[in-house]
Order: sequence, then C-alpha cells, then structure tokens
Amino acid sequence: MDKVALTAGALYAIVLLRAGGTFAVGWLAAAGARRSRFAERTSSAKFQRAERAIQRWGAPVVAVSFLTVGFQTAANFLAGTMRMPLSRYLPALFVGGAAWSLIYATAGIGVLEVLGRLFAEQTALGVSAVAVLVLLVCGAVVYRRRRAAPSVGGTVTEEA
Repeated sequence: MDKVALTAGALYAIVLLRAGGTFAVGWLAAAGARRSRFAERTSSAKFQRAERAIQRWGAPVVAVSFLTVGFQTAANFLAGTMRMPLSRYLPALFVGGAAWSLIYATAGIGVLEVLGRLFAEQTALGVSAVAVLVLLVCGAVVYRRRRAAPSVGGTVTEEA
C-alpha cells in the first residue's frame, strides 16, 4: 500500500471520529439545554424554524465545511445541537471527510516532502522560506485585526 493511500485512510478514520464526536457532543449539549432553564428559548418559533432549516439544508454546509479552515468544528457542533437527522448528517460527514483526508494526504505529504528536501539540501533557504511564511501569516493576522477594530472617535488619523 502506498504512502498516500495509507495516510488518507488514517486521516479519514481520524476525521470521522473527530467530526462525529463533535456532532455527538453538540447533540448531547442540546439535549441538556432542552432540559434546563434554556428550554423555553429552544421551544420558541424562531428557534424551531432555524432548527428545521438546518435539519433540512445543513448537510451541504457540513460537507463543504471540511474544505474550510476553522469552520469545520462549528458546523459539526451546530448540526448536532440542531439535531440534524443522522440520515442527512452521515452522508455529509462521509463525503466531506473523504475530501478532507484526500486533500491533506496528497497536498500535505507533498508540502512535507518539499520542505524536507529543502531543509536537507539548502538549510538556509528552508529556514528563510519558513520565516517568510510566518511573517506573512502574522502580517495577515495583524492587518485583519486592525481593519476589524473600531476606530477611536469614529475617525482614522495618520501619524507622520
């Protein structure tokens, strides 16, 4: 069995357990909330409409969430809390999990092999590439936070 198939199989098992576990935790949390002081909120008409919409249309969102970074856990947890039927959730989990595992197994192994060769053959270039990547990520985070932060006094002032 080749390395990509073995890695994809292992990643698939991991994602099924992790995402399925997140769904189950959401389901159990919702069951607890329905028996608590939040029960009247979960029985409101607005909540019931949202729950029905997620139960009916949430499967594509769950499947596509595996192609995103940072949204996957929220989508699976929400599907659980909104009691998406297993007949809709499981196919979305299997398809989305397969896509996720194949992408990470192929692209992930490729990136690791390239980085391994780069560090083995040209260590200085490898360190520089990682440093540039880290700086780009940090710059993007700082840029997004500053852009999202409300300005003081409603105006933006520039310093000379």
